[in-house]
Amino acid sequence: MKIKPEQLAGKLSQTPAPVYLITGDETLLVEESGDLLRQHLFKTGFIERETLYTDGSFKWEYLLECANALSLFAEQKIIELRLSNKPNKQASDILREYLSNPPPDNVLLIIAGKLDAAAKKSAWFKAIDQQGIIVEIWPVELQQLPGWINNRARQIGLTLEHDAVQILCERIEGNLLAAKQELDKLNLLHPGQTLTADMVIDSVSDSSRYDIYGLVDAAIQQQVPRSNKIIEVLKQEGTEASVALWAISREVRSLLAIQQGMLDGTPFDTICQKERIWGKRKNLVGAAAQRIPADTLKQMLSRCFEADQQIKGAPGDAWLTLTGIVLQLAGVRLNLSS
Repeated sequence: MKIKPEQLAGKLSQTPAPVYLITGDETLLVEESGDLLRQHLFKTGFIERETLYTDGSFKWEYLLECANALSLFAEQKIIELRLSNKPNKQASDILREYLSNPPPDNVLLIIAGKLDAAAKKSAWFKAIDQQGIIVEIWPVELQQLPGWINNRARQIGLTLEHDAVQILCERIEGNLLAAKQELDKLNLLHPGQTLTADMVIDSVSDSSRYDIYGLVDAAIQQQVPRSNKIIEVLKQEGTEASVALWAISREVRSLLAIQQGMLDGTPFDTICQKERIWGKRKNLVGAAAQRIPADTLKQMLSRCFEADQQIKGAPGDAWLTLTGIVLQLAGVRLNLSS
């Protein structure tokens, strides 16, 4: 039987199935579903757990040995099988043999990444579908992410204003584990409160880590030494140059969009909403848009294209080019004639 992760709790009120498969590439939801199942089974008497990792040295026959072994500590046991790759024919045969007569005192819990269409048509997958429960976990789509964040916040007693949710969506970029960590941190700082965009921004900027958002914020505030330090740390920590380029070019395009929008008579708040600029960043970005001439911004975009070509293999150092763009953004006059 295939179910969604939010249906798992309801299924736990029934007699435990002989096998559960939790599959998907959202690490947080996979682990939370596994935790929910383990906690329930522990309460019902499955106090022993043996975890098997199917790496290159794993012998699949051991699954049957493990299932038939007498426990020294408990009558009921969870056998947790963590799949590192798709089962081959031998593994499939052994899984089917196990499921043809599953031990009544064992529950087999299989944790797997995202399974392709071929795996879902395989004999072992069909056997699990017939004998047990399959929890299929799908990525939270971008349009679903605000609702997911709001629901998570409510579970821990937080309320987020619309702009605060939008900032979190941008910062985590679909990484649900990062979203959970940010919400937990915000709950420590502002328990039970309604969070504004500025609270979220301050929470992130108060952390000691350097990231691409701190880089562009330092640049538009003309913090030259800090901008230089952040981009150097990002480079040393192994950040992809393409990620830094995305953040820098996005900021430059937003500044140009603000300038053009103001010339067209569009209200500043309307432009910011379209460009996804929230909270106190609106004032920072607005000041930068007034300070930096349009020709300079267009020159920066041209240099962003140059950095993109360098990342793709053209001659030159992409990080050096990006550093120059950041320094320009911070107000440093560069000699770019060479």
